[in-house]
Amino acid sequence: MAIAQDTEILFLDEPTSFLDVSHQMDILSLVRHLNDAYGKTIIMVIHELNMAGRYADHLIAMRAGEIRAEGAPEETFTREMLREVFGIDAEILPDPRTGRPTCIPYRKEQAHA
Repeated sequence: MAIAQDTEILFLDEPTSFLDVSHQMDILSLVRHLNDAYGKTIIMVIHELNMAGRYADHLIAMRAGEIRAEGAPEETFTREMLREVFGIDAEILPDPRTGRPTCIPYRKEQAHA
């Protein structure tokens, strides 16, 4: 319905929740296409970290209602941000196909190993 209304800005709240990875990619590819081809501004809440790193142009990471990091994925998607926002340690690597940041998270118990 939101696409059919042809608005300049789309607000999406967890559009990929409860979807398998194939359908998550379908939805996010469509959203990316709407932005690229039609200049739509997309504001989206998403907790799938690697999908956010792959598809977003701009990230805002929040904790307890406060912005803790903001900017391009390559600048924002850091080990420090993941520690501060999610309390986890992770390796941040460039995606071998896109070069965009992707993470391998570790359980909290392994964060200091």
